[in-house]
Amino acid sequence: MTRINLLPWRETHRLETNKEYYLVVGLCVCLAGAVGFSGFKYAEDKVSFQEQRNSRLNNEIAMLQEELKEIAELEETKNNLLARMEIIQQLQAQRPQIVHTFHEIASRLPDGTYLTAMKQSGSSQLVLEGKAESNARVSALMRRMDRSDYFKGPRLDVIETDKDDGISLFKLSLVQDRPKNELESDDGI
Repeated sequence: MTRINLLPWRETHRLETNKEYYLVVGLCVCLAGAVGFSGFKYAEDKVSFQEQRNSRLNNEIAMLQEELKEIAELEETKNNLLARMEIIQQLQAQRPQIVHTFHEIASRLPDGTYLTAMKQSGSSQLVLEGKAESNARVSALMRRMDRSDYFKGPRLDVIETDKDDGISLFKLSLVQDRPKNELESDDGI
């Protein structure tokens, strides 16, 4: 006897095809989700790595900025020390000048002339005030000071004669100078 299958085979085939289709769609969705999730994680890792690099670079920049501040402070300290050294050298160079000034004034002062005051204004201006027996003594003092190696440009500011005593009161301005040979010996130090 022949067997006839009366079951609806088309419906069964359609159901199996639908199951296969849904299975393939589900696998594709899972695969797409996995690819999307892995892409998201990859991008997140890249962003995290870049943020770590940026953080490290910012830390390095902060350290370098601190070092630059220290270098600037050291530069300022160096400039201050150089300025102090320059001032000390200038003072060292001028130290013997006061001795020469007093010696020159004492040796150039003519008889009959007396100093009552001596003032230094600025670094090289010297003002002498004094008394002399006559105006000729004051002009002798000016000539002697003009011949000195340590003074130049004597200028008489005031001269008055006291009528009772006949003594001349004077005020004389000089410019202090250093001889060339002293300047050369100081430069060689």
